[in-house]
Amino acid sequence: MTKTKTVVTLLLIVSLMIPITTTAAPPLGSEVVWNVQTDQKLIALTFDDGPNPVYTPQILDLLHQYQAKATFFVLGKRVKMYPAIAIREVNEGHEIANHTFDHHFLKNYPPERIVEEIRQTQEVIFDITEQMPSVFRPPGGFYNDALLQSMKEDKLTVVMWSWYQDTKDWKKPGADKIVQTVLNNVHNGDIILFHDLEGDCSQTVEALKRILPELQQRGYRFLTVSDLIAKTRK
Repeated sequence: MTKTKTVVTLLLIVSLMIPITTTAAPPLGSEVVWNVQTDQKLIALTFDDGPNPVYTPQILDLLHQYQAKATFFVLGKRVKMYPAIAIREVNEGHEIANHTFDHHFLKNYPPERIVEEIRQTQEVIFDITEQMPSVFRPPGGFYNDALLQSMKEDKLTVVMWSWYQDTKDWKKPGADKIVQTVLNNVHNGDIILFHDLEGDCSQTVEALKRILPELQQRGYRFLTVSDLIAKTRK
């Protein structure tokens, strides 16, 4: 089998395993949003697993420098640890979103346990920031019908990321690799995945120093996930 046929086969297998939703205007009842289609140069930057006491403030400084808004998929336990950073995210116009309390994967825990974590995180975020998240991203991208139904009942939109815009920055591949992943694949309506997780996020910060000005020069605007979806619904 040729390399091309192997790649196509793998993509077909993945498409059968994961219910991907890609529409020009995701309806209000849409179960999962991976990206949106738009003729406008709009993209959403997302950061998972924070806040990080060292690197999230540096990311916020860069976003402010380039008038960029982002969505932070936070962990409830880390919001409790670093409430001032979560408050700063909200005060500076970014979206704070739910990523569970302790980053448990659905494949390892029953849906009802994950839902309890999600609701606990909603309460923590609201108590600290006075903002109630409307967006949820499952850790590792794992979800099933039971979880999706619970999120629908809780009025939370499940948002993933553009499959070609997973920077895998948590693996520390080098700032150059992170930059190449984003700049070489960028399209209108992309949802780009970064992390401000516990530990060393210096490569993500260094990559953003190059990504933000370059995309701005190309004419892109950086919106929160909710704003990106809302604009495509108009």
